[in-house]
Amino acid sequence: MVIGRAKEIQELKHYLGTERADLLLITGRRRIGKTYLIQETYGEQIVFQFTGTKDESTASQLEKFSIKISEYSKSKMNFNAPKSWFEAFNILKTFLQNLRKTKSKRVVFFDELPWINQPKSSFLNEFSYWWNDWAAKQNILVVICGSSTAWMVRKIIQDRGGLHNRLTGRIHLEPFSLSETRDFLHATNNNYSDYDILHIYMCMGGIPHYLNQIRKGESPTQAIHRICFTKTGLLYNEFNEVFASLFDNYTDHASIIRALASKWKGLTRAEILNQTKLTDGGGFNRTLKELEASSFIMNLPPLFNKKKGTIYRLSDEYSRFYIHFIDGQQYSVKNWMAFQTSSKIYTAWQGYAFENICIKHAESIKICLGIHGIESSVNSFYAPSNKNNPGLQIDMLIDRADNVINICEIKFYNKTLRVDVDFSEKIRIKSTLFKELTKSKKSIFNTLITTYGVDTSAYNSGEIQNYIDMSCLFKQEELSQ
Repeated sequence: MVIGRAKEIQELKHYLGTERADLLLITGRRRIGKTYLIQETYGEQIVFQFTGTKDESTASQLEKFSIKISEYSKSKMNFNAPKSWFEAFNILKTFLQNLRKTKSKRVVFFDELPWINQPKSSFLNEFSYWWNDWAAKQNILVVICGSSTAWMVRKIIQDRGGLHNRLTGRIHLEPFSLSETRDFLHATNNNYSDYDILHIYMCMGGIPHYLNQIRKGESPTQAIHRICFTKTGLLYNEFNEVFASLFDNYTDHASIIRALASKWKGLTRAEILNQTKLTDGGGFNRTLKELEASSFIMNLPPLFNKKKGTIYRLSDEYSRFYIHFIDGQQYSVKNWMAFQTSSKIYTAWQGYAFENICIKHAESIKICLGIHGIESSVNSFYAPSNKNNPGLQIDMLIDRADNVINICEIKFYNKTLRVDVDFSEKIRIKSTLFKELTKSKKSIFNTLITTYGVDTSAYNSGEIQNYIDMSCLFKQEELSQ
C-alpha cells in the first residue's frame, strides 16, 4: 500500500491511458521511495525492469542486463551476453516485439540511470537511438529514474542531443509532508500524537525509508536513540553515504550543508562562499542548484528585492540533526533519552527546527489563514543595525496581493504559550520597526505560530491578528480539497 503520493499516483496512471509512446522521468533523493511507488502503481504492467549498480563496470552491467532479459522472457530467448549497449537494446527490442499482444500499455523501467551510464559506456547514446528509432513508435511507457536529480536534469532534461525535448512527463518526489508522515506512521501502527510526530520529523524529516525504521511500541525518543546513536542504526553514518551516492566530488556539497547547519537563520550566497572558502563561479552555482534540486536546501528571497540578498537555508532535517548531535557527538550524547529532556542546547535546537518546518509548510499556513486563493510570496527581511535603529531580522513573511503582509512569529513550546504584556510589546515593537524600515503602505498582520496554541486570558492587547497551532501544519491535503 502506498501512503500519500496521491497526485503522483494520479499522474503515473495518466500515462497508461495515453494513445502514444511516453518517456517519463522520475527524480527524487535517495530513500524517498521512487522505486516502490513505480512498482506498486504499475505492478504487472512492468514487462522489463533493469536497475543500475553503483561503480560497476559496463561489462558487468551488460551481463546483469542479459540475465534480467532471460528472467523476464522465462528463458525463451537464446542469445549471448551483449558486448555493447547497442546490442543490448536490440535484444530488448526483440524481447518486447515477441511479447503477447495486449491493449494495455507496456511499461519498461530503467532504475538508477546515472549508475548505468558509466564513463565511455555509450549507454545514453544508445538509449536515445533505441527510443527515437523504435520505442517512440510503440504502445509503450518507458520510465527512467534516478536518485541524482542534478545528473538527471543535466543529462536528460537539458540534453541537446538525441533526448532533447523527448520527455513527455516528469515527476519529482519530495519528502513527505507532516500530514503524509502522520499517515505513514499510523499505517505502520505507530499511533503517535502530532507533537511526537513533529519531534520525529525534526530529526529524520519526511524520508519514508528513515521513518520505516521505527518499530511498533517505541516512543520517538527510543526510536531516535536506536536509529541515530547506535552504530548499527541506519542514520548513524547515513550522512556521508547519501552525499557520496548522489554527487560526484561531494565534498563541496557537504561543505555547504555544514555551513548552513551552523547558522539557523541561513546564509546569503556571499556568506556561504566566505564560510566554506569555496571558489566563486559556475561550479559553485551548479553545486547550489544541485543541492536545491535534491531537496537539501531552499532559498528564501528577501522582501522587495527578489534577487539580491536571497537567504539559503538547510531544509533537510536529518542533515541538520546529524551535524549538530550525531557527528562526533560533540555534545557527548551518551544517553539520548536524558539529553533531549534536560539539555538547554536541545531545547533551543527544537525552536529553530520548528521554525524551519513552518517555512517548509508555508502553503499549509496560507490555507489555515484562508489566503491560499490569494497571490502571495514567502519572504525574509533583514536590516542591519546602525546608529538610528537596532536592526531587524524576520525569517518568515507572507507578502500578499490583497495589500497585507503577515509577519510570522514562530515559537516552539511543549505546552500552551502564555501571552503576557512583555511578549505583546515585543511584537508591537517589531512590527512598528518593520513599517519604519520598509515604508510599506500595506497592512501588517502579526501572526503567531505555536505548537499547542496560546493562552491570552491574562493579557490580550490585540497586537496579534492571527493565531495558528501545529495542527494546521498537518492539514494541507484535507483543507485544500
